[in-house]
Amino acid sequence: MFPQTLNTNEVKNSAGVEIEFQRLGSSGRQLDFYQIGESPALPHRISIAHQELGSGLSARRRSKLGVNKTVTGQVDASKPAPISAYVVVDSPIGNLTSLAEVTNAVAELMSLLASKGMSTTILYDGSGYGAEALINGSL
Repeated sequence: MFPQTLNTNEVKNSAGVEIEFQRLGSSGRQLDFYQIGESPALPHRISIAHQELGSGLSARRRSKLGVNKTVTGQVDASKPAPISAYVVVDSPIGNLTSLAEVTNAVAELMSLLASKGMSTTILYDGSGYGAEALINGSL
């Protein structure tokens, strides 16, 4: 369960600095947060949403966690530049008796995004193999 505020190191930027968020609201199976002190012209949001599809052995849950941030354009400052980053987990909940393998898949993704080689340190600077590929468009 998400708390009302994300203000004790749950969210950090690339320099490892805490960014604080407040619950904006929820609707059905979606929850939204806004950055405390954000500029109305440059919204910075976090959202989590779930959708369940199918039934019986074919039941699936699709969960999406995302960060949407609008910044001032760096080439044309008169045009806002929206940025979105999402993680989606699509799990066959109707054909699982445990979420252990879903947990393993999420752990493997987080590790690939935030580490390199033998590192046991979480890299917030975008230098993990997966993060570098997403940021730079490299393979």
